[in-house]
Amino acid sequence: MNEATPSSPALQYLEASRRIIDAVEAQLAELNQAADWFAQTILAGRMVHVFGSGHSRILVEEMWPRYGSFPGFNPIVELSLTFHNLVVGANGQRQAMFLENVSGLAARILRNFDIGPGDSALVVSSSGCNVVPVEMAEEFQRRGVRVVALVSRAHADASVSRHAEGKKLQDCADLVLDTGAPVGDAMVHVPGLDTPVAPGSTVGGCLVVNAIKAEVARRLTEAGHPPKVLTAGVVAGAERAAELFEAAYDEHGRRLARYYADLGA
Repeated sequence: MNEATPSSPALQYLEASRRIIDAVEAQLAELNQAADWFAQTILAGRMVHVFGSGHSRILVEEMWPRYGSFPGFNPIVELSLTFHNLVVGANGQRQAMFLENVSGLAARILRNFDIGPGDSALVVSSSGCNVVPVEMAEEFQRRGVRVVALVSRAHADASVSRHAEGKKLQDCADLVLDTGAPVGDAMVHVPGLDTPVAPGSTVGGCLVVNAIKAEVARRLTEAGHPPKVLTAGVVAGAERAAELFEAAYDEHGRRLARYYADLGA
């Protein structure tokens, strides 16, 4: 049967996703607060650092770089925590999930950047309970950086922290946003199957980061600094798209260079 029926798993998932849209829309004030902070950072010539371990990496890359995105965001993606496609064997998922709870790794990652006040950060973790994302937020705050946390609130509240002091990501943030996904993330119950399938945190997370991105673009434009948006040639024309591509990547390189110039000084 190709068409969705009222009891079909596909329709269940779409209905659950509509509820996620409502959950994200209910956070407009918080989304605007995050956009204010991120725009202030970018206008000051600094960067918004974006971090996620595990599948939260998806939302880091959703923020930048891809079509419809612009410079000002520093995507911190640690392959040892996010390289999932091999599943087992060398670089497998077991190792990644183990490393996600190794204390001290966040500090070693951030040792590569001269981060300080004026920067801001977005740290993503569905559960908010693994050690590395929590310590990443702690390290950012220790450096005077405002932290926006993106969690699945219901799932995070129901989960047990692996942090030595029992802290969760939402305890180490200046602002907390919610993907709207349920406890356990999966949203569809199939008759005869005792565990649900089809997670929702990526749907909610993509809505959150792109809503923020759009608001940041408006603020930058109104401030007289319209962003260099990566744009498809079928929209902007091949020549203009190529110009934007080069200009955006050049700007990213110049912004990032500042975080290396005085490293260790």
